Amino acid sequence: MISERDLKNLISEVMKELNVKDTGKKEYNTQTTGSENKNLQDSKVIDISKVDLREVIGIKNPINREELLKYKRKTPARVGISRSGTRYTTDTMLRFRADHASAIDAVFTDLEEEFLEKNGLFTIQSKCESKDEYITRPDLGRRVSENGIKLLQEKCEKNPQVQIYICDGLSSTAVKANLEDILPSLLNGLKSFNISSGTPFYMKYGRVAAEDEVTEVVGSTVTCVLIGERPGLATAESMSAYITYKGYIGIPESKRTVISNIHRKGTPAVEAGAHIAQVIKKMLDAKASGQDLKL
Repeated sequence: MISERDLKNLISEVMKELNVKDTGKKEYNTQTTGSENKNLQDSKVIDISKVDLREVIGIKNPINREELLKYKRKTPARVGISRSGTRYTTDTMLRFRADHASAIDAVFTDLEEEFLEKNGLFTIQSKCESKDEYITRPDLGRRVSENGIKLLQEKCEKNPQVQIYICDGLSSTAVKANLEDILPSLLNGLKSFNISSGTPFYMKYGRVAAEDEVTEVVGSTVTCVLIGERPGLATAESMSAYITYKGYIGIPESKRTVISNIHRKGTPAVEAGAHIAQVIKKMLDAKASGQDLKL
């Protein structure tokens, strides 16, 4: 079995070979001499998951480096990487595993209560009792718990034009990364259109279709859930908005309007919030959503 010291030395050698530059043009040089070697032994190593893959050329001595970079900057996918024999190079494999770990964390990590309180959100829960049950019982994630219904009846404004709420979905990381930008932008956008909105809240262990029961409980005309998307290896921070006009339990999925890929490398949260407000305005005017709404 490889020792911790040997593993750290291996990572050091990988980073020496990688020697990449981030978007601020700062060069990462990981030669392990003197005090730097002490830092490595203290586990103070570069977080390779923070390096933008769009700025990394994995191919040694490319014929046209600038043209390859132009191509890579258009996608976060793993293109322009090299190999060692029939295998990935070590740095590529380590980055793959780091991104995979970030995806797992996004699914299984819960949001801190302090973060929700800071953003003025009270919490309800679906009928799921745990993250494991949430993953294995999607049907329970589509319904609100009895206590959750009671809290909605007690704390939410009744019959608002628009009810907005936040849900962890499959990525609590996405909620934490985007909420503080997208929610104020969305609420201000609705206000600019003179559209009233209800009391925002947070739903734990919720699926998209839970918004239909929320609609029935609070009596909203339009309901919008901002939910964490299933994380991938490109990002674990992506959020979607699912919006329904006069939803009800059992409504066809084709009646939902979806705005996806909300994250810092996709549609920025502030921009997405303003766009969602415009879409909701069109929904109220057309009295329709999903395939019935012509955008």
